[in-house]
Amino acid sequence: MIAPFSEVLVVAGILFALGAFCAVVRRNLIMIVLGIEIMLNAASIVFVGASLHLSNLDGQSFVLFILAVAATEVSVGLAIIVYAFRRTGSFDPGNFNLLG
Repeated sequence: MIAPFSEVLVVAGILFALGAFCAVVRRNLIMIVLGIEIMLNAASIVFVGASLHLSNLDGQSFVLFILAVAATEVSVGLAIIVYAFRRTGSFDPGNFNLLG
C-alpha cells in the first residue's frame, strides 16, 4: 500500500525542517554537513513520492543524481573540514574566515 502524497509531503517537510534547523542553529561544521544531507534526503523523498503518485519514473531518476551529488558533497566537505581542523584545531565555523 502506497501512502497518500500528502503524507509523503508532510514527512519530507519535517525532515527538511529538521535538516535546516541542524544546519542553521548548530555551530559545528560536521552538524552543518549532516543537516544538508538530511535536506537532500527530504528532497529525494518528495521526488520518489511524486514519481509514484504520477506513475512516472522521472522523479526516481532525479534521486540517482541527488545521491551522486550528496556523495560528492560529503567527500569534498569532509576533506575541507579535516583541512580546516588541522589548521585551527576547532570545528567552529566562526574560525574559518580566510581560506589561505
